[in-house]
Amino acid sequence: MENHKIRVILLFGGRSGEHEVSLNSAQSIFKAIDRSRFDVETIGINKQGQWFWGLLPQTLLKEGFPETGEAPQVTLVVDPSNPRFIALDGRPLPNDGKFDLIFPVLHGPYGEDGTLQGLLEMANVPYAGSGVLGSSLGMDKDRMKAAFLDKKLPLARFVTLLRSDYFNHPDNWVADIEAKIGYPCFVKPANLGSSVGISKAHDRSELIQALKLAADYDRKIVVEENIVGREIEVAVLGNDQPKASLPGEILPAEEFYSYEAKYSDIGSSLKIPAPLPQFVIDQLQKMAREAFLAVDASGLSRVDFFVTEKNEIVLNEINTLPGFTEISMYPKLWEATGIPYSKLIDHLIDLGFERYQEKQKSRISRD
Repeated sequence: MENHKIRVILLFGGRSGEHEVSLNSAQSIFKAIDRSRFDVETIGINKQGQWFWGLLPQTLLKEGFPETGEAPQVTLVVDPSNPRFIALDGRPLPNDGKFDLIFPVLHGPYGEDGTLQGLLEMANVPYAGSGVLGSSLGMDKDRMKAAFLDKKLPLARFVTLLRSDYFNHPDNWVADIEAKIGYPCFVKPANLGSSVGISKAHDRSELIQALKLAADYDRKIVVEENIVGREIEVAVLGNDQPKASLPGEILPAEEFYSYEAKYSDIGSSLKIPAPLPQFVIDQLQKMAREAFLAVDASGLSRVDFFVTEKNEIVLNEINTLPGFTEISMYPKLWEATGIPYSKLIDHLIDLGFERYQEKQKSRISRD
């Protein structure tokens, strides 16, 4: 890699409801990446899960995906000794489809949940971001909380239930939630991102509707206590020795930071750095690093907190592949901390190689 530019595959799109968010993140990275260090190829994944070589995120945002056949549909050859992409119709690809690292910018299921990472691990290729375990724990709000509790990190009260159990015994579960959590409460699909399928329930009627909505998106549902406090986020960067950014504050235009509040122009704003006492900032940064390590994340993560009027901190969740446009909270937090957007991309690619090289040191058999 010292004798040529590093060949990076930017992978984006995907099957999840965050498809357009992924395109926006990928477009920002594509524009800002250091071309003196990196040669960039692109692979766009449509909502049906098909992979296409050479599509540009900016074009897809304007025009959508082309008809099948207009761009080479490709697949990853899972050969640890010679990983590469090939076109399904036999068309030649630049550099025979070979590359040095994959930079996934896929938010939500089938991109951020460990499934893609498992494919990349089977092919034995370097990639940016968290591995299988960190990604899957970061996506599953129930197992994520279990990892946080194991490290004694402060959480809101919560109840986890399965969709099948709820529909078999709805009255029992409603009564259990009312007794253990009360109102108002948040109802969330366990495995989804960007506030999709999340509701705030103020009474029994709203709770029932919220449970039904969450059940549309996942077999596992998490119900959380409502915490009255400021919404604070901290960015984390690194692998085994992660660093934490200055905190930022979300000022949502709606009652909570919904999908619409995140991605629509309805008045939500960010305050960076968040005006907090230094001792609170220190605690937030320490907890953010601990949360990152608790789920075995790597590369990047955004850790979300509540801070109450009494400056008590409650950990909400970790996002192992947060929005990555130039105006997204994660890169803006690092910009305020001293790492500009383009350099942040450099760091993430370097961390991907570092993680890959560290893994190569481990034996997987006695031979």
